[in-house]
Amino acid sequence: MEMNGRECYNRTLSEQQAEERCGKQGGDSITTSNSSHDDNRENVYLFPSMLDQYQNQLTRLLESEQYGEAKELLRFLLHCQGEEKRHYEEWSNLLTWLDVAFPSSDNAGREHASAPYIEDENEDSLREQALNPAEYDEDYVQQVLYIMQHHPVADQQLLALERAAYLTHPGVDEVILSWLTGKDLHPELQFKALQCLKKRGVTGTVELERLGELVELEVEATPLSMEEFPPVVAKVVERVESVTEVIEASLPHFARELWKECLQCIYGTTAYFRLQNDDDETVDCYSGALHQVLELSLYGRVNDDDIRETYGITDALRFRYEQACRSLRQIVQFRLEDNGGKS
Repeated sequence: MEMNGRECYNRTLSEQQAEERCGKQGGDSITTSNSSHDDNRENVYLFPSMLDQYQNQLTRLLESEQYGEAKELLRFLLHCQGEEKRHYEEWSNLLTWLDVAFPSSDNAGREHASAPYIEDENEDSLREQALNPAEYDEDYVQQVLYIMQHHPVADQQLLALERAAYLTHPGVDEVILSWLTGKDLHPELQFKALQCLKKRGVTGTVELERLGELVELEVEATPLSMEEFPPVVAKVVERVESVTEVIEASLPHFARELWKECLQCIYGTTAYFRLQNDDDETVDCYSGALHQVLELSLYGRVNDDDIRETYGITDALRFRYEQACRSLRQIVQFRLEDNGGKS
């Protein structure tokens, strides 16, 4: 049985919830006429493009404290087949943690399971309200900081950092700085911690090991959005988007997300400073490298000759291009190895 992957990717949550929870939720199933609904759960396979969709949906549920629905989604994912072992371990650890931390949320999640997810026009405002409760106590502060430092799932550490940016409590800056400089963290976690500190008004320099390099970074110079990076950053991803949109409609989205992840990881390193040359050759090299790593991430293979021809990588640019490729591939390798911080 085959389904259109792009059609599945574009389905809204409300449409998914209107279908059978497991047999139709973003994957394909192998069934017989006598199969029960529970049996079908064991035969669900997710399309590769759906994994990010469900991870994003899970993050939204957790951000809005819809823990019951988050648990249901995790149970569904754990019944799917064909994913990498690390994903099942991550989902299982998160489900266990939610069961312990929020044991009473299951019924609430079932009561609201049929409610559609509605994108509000002022999503940023709603997000800030969810991350910044009107009232909180010492226990809430300690919980946020504990999750930031010790949670086994990187997405939850990132979410805790977003919450920590709004904490008006003495000692929070010191805890974040101590954790940032005293732990061997994934470079994306380091970057998010720098953003958190900047939002909190912290200034000064920190010394970190990033991608094997010892770098000194000014907290107040940390970009808070893609628009705050140098202009060459936009040129690279726009070039890749213009090439990939004629290949597959969903590729530009994945290219932008991958580029954002790469920037957060290489920020402050030699690869980042090479990028800031901001000439046509630099854009060619990094655009080609991003396209190469994008296809490797999604398909596991790439025709490098085609990439170099498409982006005008001449023999004179070959060394710079391969430098950029190595830097970006290193980011993907980090993700494959641990998918988060090292505690």
